[in-house]
Amino acid sequence: MNNQELIKVWDLPLRIFHWLLVAGFIVAYLTEDDLLTVHVWAGYMVAGLLLFRLAWGYIGNQYARFSSFLCRPALSLAFVKDLFALKTKRYIGHNPAGAAMIVLLLLCLTITVLTGFAVYGADQAAGPLASIGSSNEKLWEEIHEFFANFTLMLVALHVLGVAIESYIHRENLARSMVTGYKKSTDPEQK
Repeated sequence: MNNQELIKVWDLPLRIFHWLLVAGFIVAYLTEDDLLTVHVWAGYMVAGLLLFRLAWGYIGNQYARFSSFLCRPALSLAFVKDLFALKTKRYIGHNPAGAAMIVLLLLCLTITVLTGFAVYGADQAAGPLASIGSSNEKLWEEIHEFFANFTLMLVALHVLGVAIESYIHRENLARSMVTGYKKSTDPEQK
């Protein structure tokens, strides 16, 4: 395959964000009780990455901008229905299901981070919410754990969706998040 058949889709900042977010979430998830300092720093990293992604959604390249891929939920649901039938339309950037997943992941991770700050503040009287008080510590902890686990489920669905979409269009989407490039035309049309 020559370079003329490839198009740069995912810019370097977005790819670094993606893989750092993966690493930060995994580290935070696996160090939940045993390594509090590592868990907290991984949470801070995720918080910083979320702030970066919010900004990059407005100033990044055309495929990173929210305006290029956010869509109505009905369009996302229709895409998922086509996905189960293994007959989805190919998108160069994010597809409608991917758009919905991005929104869900960013929202769930934000709630996870904020409730993590609340737990840290209530339990350790530390962090940005150090003065929150300990009266609702258990509630914050339950919400934090729920959203961390829900995020993990969303990640599994995301990986499954990437695998199915890669199969349908005979294109390695995970590799494109490493290299930044995707095929410029539908592989099935060649």
